[in-house]
Amino acid sequence: MRILYVVGTRPNFVKTAPVIAAMRARLPEGRHAIVHTGQHYDRLMSEVFLEELGVPAPDFMLEVGSGSHAQQTARTMERLEPVIEQEKPDLLVVPGDVNSTLAAVLTAVKMDVAVAHVESGLRSFDLTMPEEVNRIVADRFGSHLFLHSEEAMSNLRAEGIGPERMHFVGNTMIDTLVALEERIAAAEAAARLDLSPGSYLLVTLHRPALVDGPLLAETVAQLSHLARQMPVVFPVHPRTRKMMKALDDWTEPEGLLLIEPLGYLDFLSLETDARAVLTDSGGIQEEATYLGIPCFTLRANTERPVTVQHGTNTLLGLDPAAIAEIPAALAERPADRPEPPPLWDGHASERIADILAPPDPELLSA
Repeated sequence: MRILYVVGTRPNFVKTAPVIAAMRARLPEGRHAIVHTGQHYDRLMSEVFLEELGVPAPDFMLEVGSGSHAQQTARTMERLEPVIEQEKPDLLVVPGDVNSTLAAVLTAVKMDVAVAHVESGLRSFDLTMPEEVNRIVADRFGSHLFLHSEEAMSNLRAEGIGPERMHFVGNTMIDTLVALEERIAAAEAAARLDLSPGSYLLVTLHRPALVDGPLLAETVAQLSHLARQMPVVFPVHPRTRKMMKALDDWTEPEGLLLIEPLGYLDFLSLETDARAVLTDSGGIQEEATYLGIPCFTLRANTERPVTVQHGTNTLLGLDPAAIAEIPAALAERPADRPEPPPLWDGHASERIADILAPPDPELLSA
């Protein structure tokens, strides 16, 4: 069996690494080729993840870089097509909802290659989000749709997708987190920043709706004000940093600890020890839910309602003024951490391997 894995952004690596490991273990004689599209091209946003997650070096680097949605999608399709022609895969595996995902699915389908979509069925029901369009297209054409939450089944049924394509396997991002728990604990990133565990707010913000307009300046001001009540540490996405520096009369905000993006282990170490997280990232909503860390999402909606239903995630809306409500909300939170959602147990990738490459029954009975 010949399999092509296409990854392009920081979360993609985390979601795909355990799938690659499980499939390589199940099919050691198979061809497992990795394509890195380069949608995230900063070293701290990509290569360091490959090093930390133990993923083999990519077989193909497409280096699509930044650009408009159309430019990124078109470059990926143009550069992926000859790779598919060369590799002649039986299956293309792609995670998530970024432009690399959309491009990989469209290219594969047009070249008559089956597609497995990891993290299928998520919906925000907001078509102004480019990711929502990418999710819908990936699920429309995927032959194997791997779901990590129960509401995803209802979403796909509502779009007319048959149950034979759906597989509720759990969350592969949590597989990676579970596998690295000891290394994450040993990283002690908070101590290196002179932060006490359980004392600080960890912030990540990068979505265009928040950082590309007037909301960014207001958000930074609100965070600076909050920093008078509790430490606020903000690893700044390269794109967010660029937009901050473009603000009129930009100066480093008082009280905020603005740092460079972190590797996966260091970031998870900071997240594990945080009092709470403020984010607009889908993946961090999930990580915080597994870890039992209170999460506040600065968005009008979420494609991961399981995190809200679970009680760990609070939607603040796209309203920077709501940041001021975080201390009071934390004071009302119960001390006990809830159990993770169903099948968020570190074994989702094994379930995917069971479906794509079922164990040989004769070997099991031997």
